[in-house]
Amino acid sequence: MTIPVHTLGDYLDLLSEQNLLAAPIPDGLDRSQRVTGLTCDSRQVAPGTLFIRKGAHFQTKFLEMARDQGAMACVSQEEDTIPGLPRIAITDTRKVLAPLADRFYDHPSGKLKVIGITGTKGKSSTAYYMKSILDRYQESQGRGETGVVSSIDTYDGVERFESHLTTPEPLDLQRHFANAAQSGLEYVTMEVSSQALKYHRSLCTEFAAACFLNIGYDHISPIEHPDFEDYFASKLKIFAQAHISCVNLDCDHAQRVMEAAQAAGAPIITFSQKDPAAQVYASDVHKEDGQILFTLRTPRYTRQMRLTMPGLFNVENALGAAALCEALDIPEWAVYDGLVRARVPGRMEVYANADGRVLSIVDYAHNRLSFETLFSSVRAEYPERELAIVFGCPGKKAYDRRHDLGEAAGAWCDRVYLTEEDSGEEDTLDICNEIRPNVEKGKARCRIIPNRGEAIRQAVLESEKPTVLLLTGKGRETRQKRGTEYIDTPTDVEYVQAFLQEYDLRHRLTPAAPAQKALETLPALEQVKGKTFVICLPEQGQDIAADAAAITAAGGTAVLMQDRAQALSTAQSMHVDKLIYFVDEEPSLALGENRQAELLRMDGKKAAALLEEGALPPSLAETLKLALQAVEGGVGRCVILSRTGEHVLLLDALGQRVLGICVSA
Repeated sequence: MTIPVHTLGDYLDLLSEQNLLAAPIPDGLDRSQRVTGLTCDSRQVAPGTLFIRKGAHFQTKFLEMARDQGAMACVSQEEDTIPGLPRIAITDTRKVLAPLADRFYDHPSGKLKVIGITGTKGKSSTAYYMKSILDRYQESQGRGETGVVSSIDTYDGVERFESHLTTPEPLDLQRHFANAAQSGLEYVTMEVSSQALKYHRSLCTEFAAACFLNIGYDHISPIEHPDFEDYFASKLKIFAQAHISCVNLDCDHAQRVMEAAQAAGAPIITFSQKDPAAQVYASDVHKEDGQILFTLRTPRYTRQMRLTMPGLFNVENALGAAALCEALDIPEWAVYDGLVRARVPGRMEVYANADGRVLSIVDYAHNRLSFETLFSSVRAEYPERELAIVFGCPGKKAYDRRHDLGEAAGAWCDRVYLTEEDSGEEDTLDICNEIRPNVEKGKARCRIIPNRGEAIRQAVLESEKPTVLLLTGKGRETRQKRGTEYIDTPTDVEYVQAFLQEYDLRHRLTPAAPAQKALETLPALEQVKGKTFVICLPEQGQDIAADAAAITAAGGTAVLMQDRAQALSTAQSMHVDKLIYFVDEEPSLALGENRQAELLRMDGKKAAALLEEGALPPSLAETLKLALQAVEGGVGRCVILSRTGEHVLLLDALGQRVLGICVSA
């Protein structure tokens, strides 16, 4: 499928029709010119590009760059101009972006079945429930996976990456739709944020079906929504773009939500756990063998459904997905299979230490509604355990969270650890100090530890009683926003796995159920197949050769060497998946416990900075230099492990909890 190329006149007519022009079109513009590019980034301009001026930090030099690289004109709300670059004056940049992007990509959402999901909580889980169902349905037809645009990941048939916005800016969003259509995808499931609806990011997107999950207080700040009314009204805009609307009758202000859906004029499907009159209704919700079962009744069928993800609140998310499936006529068996298979990266992921004393749940919960839902669910399932939480609040947004999350955590938890969570251009300590008085209104003991890894470590190690430890807000995200940049960091999952192992080592614990541990390890053997490891043997460490043999037996290739420099050269020439060095002491503790977290995982830039700092012991510094050379020379990653640990090579190869240092490109 080829996207047609429109002329400049087509875009000018579009702006005129929608009353978005603020002044007459400049003389001399050739309306017949073909627009072959549309961008807000002056670095991406080429001849034939229509450039859009956008951004709070915009500088005149960007206009000059766009002109020098061949832009035909600049679409701008601002009055500043430069010689040689005609200005097309517009009334509102935010209102212009989506129509221009939609025209450039030839209305791609109309060639797909785009599913839009909005709500204060549950958008990500519902989106991944929906994707799991649709993937299963497509699989039965011999087709590949479906698309997703979420706050966790984006996949459009061409691009796949970790997301940083719930809903992308219009030029990116319409590009994803175009990629999906050109790749032959039929379905794209997306989260639709209140910001996207308020500021027209999702404008021109045609939703085959839209779902309104719930509404609570969130995103209230000077740069987001000034008050709840603005937030709520923004959410309700989704119905105007939907062919079919799905409404949760159990949500707060349900009557107003229904009235907005009815006013849009599209058919409505209702869902509920409380109102049997709903078209999609869940009853007999209960737990069985660690899974959640409920009876689902729809206009087409009645069947018991099964969720394998923990959290009773996920029934609401599953109901939203089931209602959307009614709208799209997805068969019953696909709904069942998809819900059973569904997994949400970073959502309700459970990890435990060897004897189960410390149970950690990693989740993206980040507002009061999701916090209180999570707390009540955990208290119901683990009433006798101590409850601890590690969280923070983002910089320069959603200021009410600092009050609401602190107050909720203080009321429900026994221990609270405040830390970094995308502080951006604010100071982490300042944010934590703003949250703390609200925590202290309740019963919880509160500590501020700005380093997120160290906060998680202390929360684990200070668990003297049977504990449920909640790590919220970041999930499996691999970056922290510091200043205006995103910095690579370990995920909460990686942190907690490492520190649960440290907890076990300190308490001299061994797995209480070796058979269960073996079952957990067996699937990890698949990770080894086809991988190549270069292993530099230490002078001592008898089980390392045996571990290498086990890797080979599992389908991997283990190359054993004695000389460190030769091991480096071999790993680089073979472009191996992993190079492993051993040192005498636990390397992640080289700078003390307070800095252990930053040594567990690092990129080349961080490794170089540590070497420049000069604080590492000489022997470890020399090994880290080799590790840095390895990844710069094409090795996938280089791992530095303690030779004194038992079977650390095999555990690391199988992705099990192990300390040490990991350097990647």
